[in-house]
This record gives sequence, C-alpha cells and structure tokens, in this order.
Amino acid sequence: MKPLRLSALFLLCAGMATVSVRAQQGRQDVLTQAQQQKIAEAGIDADLRIGLYTKYVGEHADRIRRLAGRTESGMGRAMDRELGDFSSLVDELSSNLDEYGGRMADIRKALGKLDKEIPRWQEMMKSLPNNSAYQISRDDATGALSDLADQTRQLTHQEDAYFKEHKDAKGQQWEEPK
Repeated sequence: MKPLRLSALFLLCAGMATVSVRAQQGRQDVLTQAQQQKIAEAGIDADLRIGLYTKYVGEHADRIRRLAGRTESGMGRAMDRELGDFSSLVDELSSNLDEYGGRMADIRKALGKLDKEIPRWQEMMKSLPNNSAYQISRDDATGALSDLADQTRQLTHQEDAYFKEHKDAKGQQWEEPK
C-alpha cells in the first residue's frame, strides 16, 4: 500500500474512533469499557463494527424486555434510562451506517443480520406497557428504530445494486477511485 493511502486510512480510523468516543461521552454508561474496546479494535472493519453495534443494541433490547415484566417502584425511571441508552446506540449504529454506506464498504452481511433484528426490536417497543414515566423515551426509541429500518432498507438496495455491477469490489472496506 502506498504511504499516502496508509496515512489516509490511519486518519480515517482515528477520526471514526474520535467520533465514537465523543458520542459516548454524553452517556458513558451506554457501553461498557469492554464493548468500547471491541468497537475500537474493529476499527474500519465495517461488517465487524456494524455487527458489534447490532449485538449491543440487541442486548439493550433484552434488558428492556426484562424490565417491562417487572412491577416494583422505580421501574419507570429505570425503563426511561434504558430506553434512552437504547436510542443512543441505535443513533450511533445509524451514524456508522452513514459512514460505511457513503464509502461503499461491503456491509451486506451485517445489513442482513440487522434487517432480521429490527422487526424484533420494533415488536418489543410495541409490546411495552403504556407508562407516562417513559413514554417520551419510548417514542424516541420507536422513531429511531423506524429511521434505522428505512436506512437499512435503502442501504441494502444501494449495496445490492452497486456490488452487482462491481463484482470485483466484493468485501471492500472503502471505494477505491476508478
């Protein structure tokens, strides 16, 4: 690889890590240190990074599902906090999709897994009991999921069309000028 390409790749990785860290600073408790480390280690590996975010959003969805079944006092605040964390992760996942989609990284595998999970998460949101303590957070999370579903469908269509035409680009992490 030419030194200029290596420098550009390094700058891109550093920029993405900085964006991810800044996004997490407002809500440091959204991801554990170990999860943050795994995302940092994924670097620019688009499929791996999207897969990790999908996994972590799914873990938060599972926590929300478990909280929904509990009735003790204070659960409304806990649910509100968890829904806020969920929304933050969905937004971060969406930002990563924007980044990788814009440079035509081959993320079709990760998009397929994400496309299977989104309906499950949306169904979970619909099944939550009505509670004014977390209704705003629930609405935010539902909206974020709807936007993510639209983005995933659109990006899947774009990727399928692009990689059908550019078979030699399969598996690429970024588009090389042609």
